[in-house]
Amino acid sequence: MIQVRELSKFYGKKAVVEKVNVNIHRGKITSFIGPNGAGKSTLLSMVSRLLDADTGEVLVDNDHVHKMKSNEFSKRVSILKQSNFMNVRLTIRELVSFGRFPYSRGKLNAEDIRIVEQAMDYMGLMDMQYEYMDELSGGQRQRAFIAMVIAQDTDYILLDEPLNNLDMKHSVQIMKILRRLVDDLGKTVVIVLHDINFASVYSDRIVALKNGRVVKDGQTEEIINSDALKQIYDMDIPIKRMNNCNICVYFNS
Repeated sequence: MIQVRELSKFYGKKAVVEKVNVNIHRGKITSFIGPNGAGKSTLLSMVSRLLDADTGEVLVDNDHVHKMKSNEFSKRVSILKQSNFMNVRLTIRELVSFGRFPYSRGKLNAEDIRIVEQAMDYMGLMDMQYEYMDELSGGQRQRAFIAMVIAQDTDYILLDEPLNNLDMKHSVQIMKILRRLVDDLGKTVVIVLHDINFASVYSDRIVALKNGRVVKDGQTEEIINSDALKQIYDMDIPIKRMNNCNICVYFNS
């Protein structure tokens, strides 16, 4: 379990995240939702140690993250940021191999190679492993980055808006893969999402933020209802039940 306790981040006097308390349960997909500027990405960045908190603490399986050595932390928690800029030309295989760096320090052994190839196979990338990242479509690049995260082989996987700039087909493909990571491999996935219908269909739990604070935290069906969503988004959102999922009909609300 990841425990977030009284976590805050200020820019000047403005609290971007304020006194957040959240438990991330093992073996689940937990989605962070909320309006723009709610603090979702900032919270995820603090949990992943990309950003220092001003107050509070984060524990991973009862260990304080800031007391862990970087290499130890990287074997337990992986992060895929919202934008992944690269100024070097890499093939898919080279990128995915970076996931083994906490273990291999750049010198891959036979086990590292096996895990890299397993991750590429899992993401359907083996046939294109020697293609260059800058020649791929957005969906292909995102699959390659997720393969890198899989190769890192952490219990906890944090993803900041991985569906950004993807079309419907690739967004569904990515969410199905994340669901498989949890159901088949026992991973714990934390994901920042803007599309509340993807959160509804694929999440086990939802944490809703607004103005830097947690306003709702619970199982998906507890959050994806009109009353809760009105509190989160300040708009009336009708709900339709389809294939045992609550679908939000907000397009003409």
